[in-house]
Amino acid sequence: MEKVYDLPDVELINAEATEPGFMIWIPEQTTIVLGQSNEPDLAVHLDRAMADGVPVLKRSSGGQTVILTPQTVVISVRLISHRLENPQVYFKQINSLIINTLKNIGIKNLDQKGISDITIGEKKILGSSIYRKKSMVFYHAVLNIAEPISSISRYLKHPTREPDYRAGRSHEEFVTSIREAGYPFTPEQVRQALSETFFAVIF
Repeated sequence: MEKVYDLPDVELINAEATEPGFMIWIPEQTTIVLGQSNEPDLAVHLDRAMADGVPVLKRSSGGQTVILTPQTVVISVRLISHRLENPQVYFKQINSLIINTLKNIGIKNLDQKGISDITIGEKKILGSSIYRKKSMVFYHAVLNIAEPISSISRYLKHPTREPDYRAGRSHEEFVTSIREAGYPFTPEQVRQALSETFFAVIF
């Protein structure tokens, strides 16, 4: 059975918040995080997760199930907006900041595909989701720096919904990491670059 989401950025998800904020962080351990509407038995190889002691949590935002590891970077951003914008407005705004930051450190062939994925070529490196309550908008993303795709295949089943550009591809055919794409950055190097970008924009 999944547990309530209690990771370091949980305090950003505050419907009463009046100020924007962000946290760019590196998970300390491998954790599976279900999207709001995901069923654990349909999304996760629960027997493998249990055997390996990998916790399964459920977040309040939508999107598909993701795996967090020390080889990924999590981007958590809280915006305050009193206008009912289409979520695509926020995805485009924040993903553009991420793409520009990655371009500035030398990563090429970046794009946004599907609803809110960031890709290198035709392969996904980042998935994101949005949660809104009152005037608080919470953007949540996982960027794969160097986690082997075999970890994703071990714990996550093929999603019940997928973007058109995935076209039925397996995890190995669909997902990559920054390192696998030929860029030997560490999670800390990418975390620092993104933190500088978001600090300049939000504060």
